[in-house]
Amino acid sequence: MIQAKFSLEESHIQFLEQRKQYGFKDKSDVVRTALDHLHAELARQRLRESADLYAETYEKDDETQEWTDTALSKWPT
Repeated sequence: MIQAKFSLEESHIQFLEQRKQYGFKDKSDVVRTALDHLHAELARQRLRESADLYAETYEKDDETQEWTDTALSKWPT
Protein backbone atom coordinates (compact mmCIF):
# COMPACT_ATOMS: atom_id res chain seq x y z
CA MET A 1 0.00 0.00 0.00
CA ILE A 2 1.17 3.52 -0.77
CA GLN A 3 1.76 5.88 2.13
CA ALA A 4 0.88 9.58 2.14
CA LYS A 5 1.71 12.41 4.49
CA PHE A 6 -0.87 15.08 5.33
CA SER A 7 -1.80 17.51 8.09
CA LEU A 8 -4.86 17.22 10.33
CA GLU A 9 -6.65 19.38 12.84
CA GLU A 10 -6.57 18.40 16.51
CA SER A 11 -10.22 17.30 16.33
CA HIS A 12 -9.32 14.86 13.54
CA ILE A 13 -6.51 13.39 15.62
CA GLN A 14 -8.84 12.96 18.58
CA PHE A 15 -11.34 11.14 16.38
CA LEU A 16 -8.63 8.87 15.00
CA GLU A 17 -7.56 8.00 18.53
CA GLN A 18 -11.11 6.74 19.19
CA ARG A 19 -11.11 4.52 16.09
CA LYS A 20 -11.54 1.24 18.00
CA GLN A 21 -14.83 2.49 19.48
CA TYR A 22 -16.13 2.72 15.92
CA GLY A 23 -14.80 -0.65 14.83
CA PHE A 24 -11.79 0.45 12.81
CA LYS A 25 -8.61 -1.60 13.09
CA ASP A 26 -6.23 1.33 12.63
CA LYS A 27 -5.99 5.00 11.67
CA SER A 28 -5.41 4.18 8.02
CA ASP A 29 -8.64 2.17 7.94
CA VAL A 30 -10.54 5.25 9.14
CA VAL A 31 -8.97 7.47 6.49
CA ARG A 32 -9.54 4.96 3.68
CA THR A 33 -13.18 4.54 4.71
CA ALA A 34 -13.70 8.30 4.89
CA LEU A 35 -12.16 8.78 1.43
CA ASP A 36 -14.32 5.98 0.00
CA HIS A 37 -17.45 7.63 1.43
CA LEU A 38 -16.42 11.05 0.11
CA HIS A 39 -15.70 9.61 -3.33
CA ALA A 40 -19.11 7.88 -3.44
CA GLU A 41 -20.92 11.03 -2.27
CA LEU A 42 -19.21 13.17 -4.91
CA ALA A 43 -20.20 10.64 -7.58
CA ARG A 44 -23.83 10.73 -6.35
CA GLN A 45 -23.74 14.53 -6.42
CA ARG A 46 -22.46 14.56 -10.02
CA LEU A 47 -25.17 12.09 -10.99
CA ARG A 48 -27.87 14.26 -9.36
CA GLU A 49 -26.53 17.35 -11.12
CA SER A 50 -26.52 15.51 -14.44
CA ALA A 51 -30.08 14.27 -13.90
CA ASP A 52 -31.21 17.79 -13.01
CA LEU A 53 -29.60 19.15 -16.18
CA TYR A 54 -31.29 16.47 -18.31
CA ALA A 55 -34.63 17.19 -16.65
CA GLU A 56 -34.23 20.92 -17.25
CA THR A 57 -33.32 20.32 -20.89
CA TYR A 58 -36.26 17.94 -21.29
CA GLU A 59 -38.69 20.49 -19.88
CA LYS A 60 -37.53 23.12 -22.38
CA ASP A 61 -37.34 20.90 -25.48
CA ASP A 62 -40.70 20.08 -27.04
CA GLU A 63 -39.13 17.82 -29.66
CA THR A 64 -37.45 15.66 -27.01
CA GLN A 65 -40.72 15.42 -25.11
CA GLU A 66 -42.53 14.38 -28.27
CA TRP A 67 -40.14 11.56 -29.22
CA THR A 68 -40.01 10.38 -25.61
CA ASP A 69 -43.81 10.24 -25.44
CA THR A 70 -43.91 8.37 -28.77
CA ALA A 71 -41.35 5.86 -27.57
CA LEU A 72 -43.22 5.34 -24.30
CA SER A 73 -46.54 4.81 -26.07
CA LYS A 74 -44.97 1.95 -28.04
CA TRP A 75 -43.38 0.38 -24.94
CA PRO A 76 -44.99 -2.96 -23.98
CA THR A 77 -47.11 -2.88 -20.84
